[in-house]
Amino acid sequence: MDQKLERVIMTRPGVGKEGRSINLLSNHFHVRFTGTDIVFYNYYVSMKYDNDILVENKKTSRKVIEKMCQMYSSELSGRDYIYDGEMNLFSVGSLPQTFFEFTVVLEETSARVPFLSRVAGNYSEGENKRMKRIQKTTLFKVALTYASKIPLSSIAVVHKGGESPHVQSAIMVLNVMLRQQQARMGCLVVRQSFFNGDPKNLTDLEGGVTACRGFHSSFNTTSGGLSFNMDVAMTVILTPGPVIDFILANQIVKEPRQIDWVKAKRMLKNLRIKTKHSRKERRIFGLSELPCNQQSFTMKVRDDDGEYHTVETTVSDYFRKKYQLDLTWSSSYPCLDLGKPRNPTYVPLEMCDLIPLQRYTKALSSKQRASLLDKTRHKPQERSRIITEAVRSNGYDEDPLLAASGIQIEKQMTRLTGRVLPAPRLILGNGVGCVPDRGRWNIKDKILQDPVKIGVWAVVNFSTRVDMSYVSRQLINYGRCKGIHIDQPQALIMEQSRYIERGPVVRVDKMFERLRYELRDRPKFILCILSEKNDLYGPLKKKCLQEEGITSQCMCPGKHTELYFGNLLLKINAKLGGINSVLALEDKRSMPLVQKKATLILGLDVWHGSAGRYNSPSIAAVVGSRCWPSISKYRASVRTQVPKIEMIDSLCIPKPNGYDDDGIIREMLLDFYQSSNGQKPEQIIMFRDGVSQSQFNKVLNIEVSQIMKVCNYIICRPLPKVTVIIAQKKHHTKLFQADSPQNNVPPGTVVDTRIVHPRHYDFYMCAHNGIIGTSRPAHYHVLIDEIGFAVDELQQFIHNLSYVYAMHLTITESININSQLVIAPIAYAHHAAEQVSKFLIDEYSSDTSSDSDAVAPVPELQHLHPAIWNSMFFC
Repeated sequence: MDQKLERVIMTRPGVGKEGRSINLLSNHFHVRFTGTDIVFYNYYVSMKYDNDILVENKKTSRKVIEKMCQMYSSELSGRDYIYDGEMNLFSVGSLPQTFFEFTVVLEETSARVPFLSRVAGNYSEGENKRMKRIQKTTLFKVALTYASKIPLSSIAVVHKGGESPHVQSAIMVLNVMLRQQQARMGCLVVRQSFFNGDPKNLTDLEGGVTACRGFHSSFNTTSGGLSFNMDVAMTVILTPGPVIDFILANQIVKEPRQIDWVKAKRMLKNLRIKTKHSRKERRIFGLSELPCNQQSFTMKVRDDDGEYHTVETTVSDYFRKKYQLDLTWSSSYPCLDLGKPRNPTYVPLEMCDLIPLQRYTKALSSKQRASLLDKTRHKPQERSRIITEAVRSNGYDEDPLLAASGIQIEKQMTRLTGRVLPAPRLILGNGVGCVPDRGRWNIKDKILQDPVKIGVWAVVNFSTRVDMSYVSRQLINYGRCKGIHIDQPQALIMEQSRYIERGPVVRVDKMFERLRYELRDRPKFILCILSEKNDLYGPLKKKCLQEEGITSQCMCPGKHTELYFGNLLLKINAKLGGINSVLALEDKRSMPLVQKKATLILGLDVWHGSAGRYNSPSIAAVVGSRCWPSISKYRASVRTQVPKIEMIDSLCIPKPNGYDDDGIIREMLLDFYQSSNGQKPEQIIMFRDGVSQSQFNKVLNIEVSQIMKVCNYIICRPLPKVTVIIAQKKHHTKLFQADSPQNNVPPGTVVDTRIVHPRHYDFYMCAHNGIIGTSRPAHYHVLIDEIGFAVDELQQFIHNLSYVYAMHLTITESININSQLVIAPIAYAHHAAEQVSKFLIDEYSSDTSSDSDAVAPVPELQHLHPAIWNSMFFC
């Protein structure tokens, strides 16, 4: 296929037949759909304040649209509407005109407050206290412009095997209905998930944040008809209550005098509060520079003659005179600034409470993450019960708009038949075979397939109470059991105490100075014992991978069991070029489609950083197979790119002379050629992680086209055939055993009927053994298949790739998607991107980044050291 032609997503060629049958349930609920004659009309919404500034707050936007429909009901013919809170309004039936302009007035009324008389320039309460309500009116300018017509009948057309350009828009309308319904009930809506703040759904994570359980709900077109997908969801919110309580908890201090106010300012910015004296909701802009009893501002007062003049007062004095409030502890501390840059509004901390159901978007601590993960785990039977009860109790069928659209949701999960694929046979050292049982296999007393020898190496200890002699002896002894020959370490180096309080980069540099002094020969490997704080990991990996070219393995202090050391040895062996195990099919060259023709396997992923690091660059990683016909050895190439951009922009980097020089794919093709005895790839299998369905065409026509462009330069004609497969982890489909509801589905379970796309080639596969919580299958989408795999052949190949992952535990398991991993090429790409992202973590952490919203320039990532270019450093 010519790279210049636009590629089209393929249709399903059939369904698989191999494997034993298994009766399953899925959290998709069948929808009876009778509203085929309903037509929605889409209008674009432009909403501005009176000063022509765009309205960006969804809560405000919804209030304005609701008020508009009340004020101008006759002009809008009294139509029911659906609004997404942003740019799209859908009416049931057309409006009288294609363009409208409305002026909408919102009135905000405060609680009753004392009306104070002014005497001789001072505030004093009148003898007969009067009460008044302060009203604030805001003008909005709203424009509606006709965009398109969306018939719901398009959904039925697709289910009957036809095509319709409106089907995705129709599904979007139904999903906006769900969001609008929950928003009107006061829920926090996050995309298609909603959270109502019921105390039984809240769990304190400490640090001022709370885990909030809710539900995901969405409509989907499937081969079994329209379905309703419901799943348990979890988000993190701020613990509501006094702002000062949040700051103290967040910084883990007991008294206000211990607070780091610079850090508090960054944390508080843009949070929403309600004031106690006026009962108004406001957004925090920042903090005052001075405490309440010193922070002054000017205000106008009227004297006895009725003339106004300007006086200066402090925040403490103002609240004492205006509201008869004597501030207690907060008078000595900064105020919250609830105004704007040029017009600050100061309110004491003790007068402000955080409002409920505010998402916490900063990075969580390791303890908080562990606690959150624990709360998201539900055994299969419990999760199934929670989901089914939610569908029955939420009353979706009672929603007037859903009812008018002919939507009736069944209350029982969809029943379907899946298949369980057999596990592949593995080959270990000395040709010993092993067949995994329920996704697990034990190599405790077996040697590795290709163990390495480690000569010059050292142990470095960053101020932890760990016996380095004991650690080195255990590593040597357990390595011998796995066939890995490890000499005695050439040095055991403890960090000098005078550097402990220095920064991470300095500490790492000083340790390597000691290492060079202690060792006459360059070490092949270093074992690094880090503290649990783990702040040295990024600088250490950067030093090893970019500057020194030394393989490293980090470990934490704690209970070091045989299982722990076994896990370390598997990683060390893979990093140093060894092989832990291979597929029997691979060993016998029994996979003809990938072993008779030179085949390059690619895994692509983009790491966007953790929450709270908005300006940090995204990290694109591509891993490629090497040493064909092996499918177990890989190398990685990593680049930085603009934050939050999913498409990889460094696959092909054209140069003025017409040749590609620094692109990732050129690296992969050259390495494949050099490591595969001069073979050029005739086929490329590309696994792509992290993209949504709306980005599939971009993958085909941007990323694949870039790959083919490089192939055209390097390989010339004929271009390799390409198969492109998307692996999605972030979806809400769950599978349950119908005949054994208390257990997770067995490893190898695959589903390609009933709940899959009505036309496209996709399937669900659960290759791992779920031990904790409910297993989540990977959702694979085959976009194009020029190689021509049979359905069963491709599904078994993908299943096999889950068993070539080098980072298994000693009692090993196929890859567990609950730890954000899928088949080996994607898992490796994910790890490579995440590990390299740690190089930049100090520069772009939430605590050190500026308050500016401007995107920082993307730093060019220094190439890895030539000594480890081709290593599996990401293990």
